[in-house]
Amino acid sequence: MKVKFWGVRGSIPTPLTPNAVRSKIATVLQRVKPQDLESAESRERFLAQLPHWLFGTAGGNTSCIEVVIHPSYSIILDGGSGLRELGNSLRTREPKVKRFHLFFSHFHWDHLQGIPFFPPLFDPECQIDCYSPVKDLKSILEGQMNPPYFPVPLSYARSKLSFHQLDSSPVRFDGGEVYWKQMNHPGGCYSYLVTDGKSRVIYATDSELTQKDFEKNKENTEYFASADALILDSQYTLGEAVEKYNWGHSSFSLAVDFAAEWNIKRLYLFHHEPLYEDKKIYNNLQSARWYYRHLGKSGLEIFLAEEGQEIEI
Repeated sequence: MKVKFWGVRGSIPTPLTPNAVRSKIATVLQRVKPQDLESAESRERFLAQLPHWLFGTAGGNTSCIEVVIHPSYSIILDGGSGLRELGNSLRTREPKVKRFHLFFSHFHWDHLQGIPFFPPLFDPECQIDCYSPVKDLKSILEGQMNPPYFPVPLSYARSKLSFHQLDSSPVRFDGGEVYWKQMNHPGGCYSYLVTDGKSRVIYATDSELTQKDFEKNKENTEYFASADALILDSQYTLGEAVEKYNWGHSSFSLAVDFAAEWNIKRLYLFHHEPLYEDKKIYNNLQSARWYYRHLGKSGLEIFLAEEGQEIEI
């Protein structure tokens, strides 16, 4: 099972600003030495030694994750602005993918913004199945594309579109299953567990963790315990999470507590704060790893969800 991050930012798309680019370049120039420029090999060594926040970026597109279990279809988790990047990548992908299963965590703007710009939506050869526990899914998606919000209504779509309201039964595909669970977020939000029968990955964006999520009851245990990977809302520091109580997001330290409590194998910090520059986001990753080490536990690896990153579960 492969997982690719097409959008990892929270709340609103956050492209690199001209000032941020200039700052990165200026910092690199301050670090470079004459011997670093002597050859192609020395330049590559220099670049490879730069911290990731300086030479790369966590990414500015909003929530969109692709899970591939079978080459005949893609499972897509949320339709944020990263969905546009996913759609553009399909032009050169082989074998061609024409079947998409799109699951929505909820319907705040940052999880819908990519839908009008998803090329398969207008391809008559494509089939797109949309899923949510919320009723009136079609009406919700139509509303955000109707004038005056967008010039091209959903009725102009040429793909084979279908809409499914989820119940307590899992959704089953060729080689895979998807389960869902309600999380704590203003207006409601749903996490998704995707499994190929061997591995399990949980996508839990926009989730303000509470004591109920830590309770060792049957429902939580079957859903969270010993998952291979957890992609979890980690938008805030602890201080910010206290200050912004009931905004619907978690701190990276609480995300670590949660992953450790449920014996998760890999934790991916996700839904990055739009006010944060790359250095702050990568510092949070280091702080999360430091915090876990000081818990005195082992077995959990902690990563940053980065746009364009592909992992195998």
